[in-house]
Amino acid sequence: MTKIVIIGGVAGGASAAARARRLSEDAQIIMLERGPFVSFANCGLPYHIGGDIKDRDNLLLQTPDSFLARFNVDVRVMNEVISINRSEKTITIKNLVDNTEYQESYDFLLLSPGAGPIVPPIPGINNSLTFSLRNVPDMDRIIASIKDNKPQHATVVGGGFIGLEMMEAFHQLGIKTTLLELADQVMTPVDREMAGFVHKEIKDKGIDLRLGSALQEVVETETGLTLSLSTGEVLDTNLLIMAIGVKPETKLANEAGLQLGELGGIYTNDQLQTSDPFIYAVGDAIEEKDFVTGNQTLVPLAGPANRQGRMAADNMLGRNESYQGTQGTAICKVFDLAIASTGKNEKTLKREDISYEKVFVHTASHASYYPGAEIVSFKLLFSPETRKILGAQAVGKDGIDKRIDVMAVAQRAGMTVDQLEHLELTYAPPFGSAKDVINQAAFVANNLIKGDTKAIHFDEVEHLNENQILLDVRNPAELINVGYIKGAINIPVDQLRQRLNELPKDKEIIIYCQVGLRGNVAYRQLVNNGFKARNLIGGYRTYSFANA
Repeated sequence: MTKIVIIGGVAGGASAAARARRLSEDAQIIMLERGPFVSFANCGLPYHIGGDIKDRDNLLLQTPDSFLARFNVDVRVMNEVISINRSEKTITIKNLVDNTEYQESYDFLLLSPGAGPIVPPIPGINNSLTFSLRNVPDMDRIIASIKDNKPQHATVVGGGFIGLEMMEAFHQLGIKTTLLELADQVMTPVDREMAGFVHKEIKDKGIDLRLGSALQEVVETETGLTLSLSTGEVLDTNLLIMAIGVKPETKLANEAGLQLGELGGIYTNDQLQTSDPFIYAVGDAIEEKDFVTGNQTLVPLAGPANRQGRMAADNMLGRNESYQGTQGTAICKVFDLAIASTGKNEKTLKREDISYEKVFVHTASHASYYPGAEIVSFKLLFSPETRKILGAQAVGKDGIDKRIDVMAVAQRAGMTVDQLEHLELTYAPPFGSAKDVINQAAFVANNLIKGDTKAIHFDEVEHLNENQILLDVRNPAELINVGYIKGAINIPVDQLRQRLNELPKDKEIIIYCQVGLRGNVAYRQLVNNGFKARNLIGGYRTYSFANA
């Protein structure tokens, strides 16, 4: 009889326990959790605070009793593993209720300790009004503080998933909110110009968004907290949430002499074994292989953790499954917007010196003539050599999850941008377009590859030389209502053939329209008439939000 001991519940550990029982009715399975809850929806915690999820019990997916009844798993909450004795294959456990200690043997041990919030050593940070959010007790403490103190103002430090979700929760509760982010953008999985759409949404909702601003000191006062910022500003608040990121929980693994990776997570091979073949590890605590680059990466997401837990159970019970890498596919709701990504972003590709090309398209989520269509702003990154998909990002009010899910599948299948042209996606006016957003991005990408279009990007427009001129091919009313790039000549695309003589043939014409489509029409007219030209990919919409 195989004895499996699992340290940590939630996504990875609970998935492993359930899978192990489905594979073997004879295995002895023990799951140890130092907190009071073994299986809860940690991704749903901010939504209960904000009121979207009304019933707290809906977050509690399994209890020790339900796990025992359904899976015959011995679940012990409030039991913390304090050491691992690898040579004897035993662990020492502390019962946090009565402070007694005992030992348990194992045939296989699974580490699923997760990741803990990063709280930097800021002076004054340890006070009764500062919280992080990792689990149900954290959530309960935040709710209790809101109820008892009735804050008029809250400050969230960090513009990642938890920070953005907490910002929205406070807004829904009618609490004025400041969001502090050290970087020049929120949502670092996407690139700056895509985050620009989110910045506008945040500001439009009345949130005090402060980019490039770090928290340096906290002073508790009679009415709340006074925050000193790196910008020299001082901010008074009544509630502070630290959400600057997480780090792998590796204390147990490190003390047991297990190998850690270069990024600080627990090392695992493709079978999810640690450096000890009898100890497996999954979830936010481990370093995993990046799907695109093959390098080690840290990706604290529930999807990979669940799949890894299932796979570790397979391998502990004699199968030979290999983890196929993590793409980092993720989505976040920010008020009325959704923002999502898969694969690598442009910042990372530059940092890792990987050659790439990019295209932007902005088009309707479904047929524009059918009511309710919203703009999908989409960015595609691909290899100019292999033409394979390196990453994709999308933002908008409708159809964002659908597009990134398609791209995540296409990337994992090894598809090229040539093949994306031929994707046959659902079309009816309420649901899509005959040429979907993804098809259109592929058309633009293949135009670049084939030389049918010569591109210029938003970050190059500010650096034109005397041998280049800007041509705006939108209608004059658009310049007034939407804005324009200074110094541009305006000739609407429908008048261009008749007005070619107004343009110099000894200079390169830098064309732009609103989203790039009319610009491409103008580009073909110009080059077919002997002009040198380039088209601004993504048009004025990309340019303006990149500079927002």
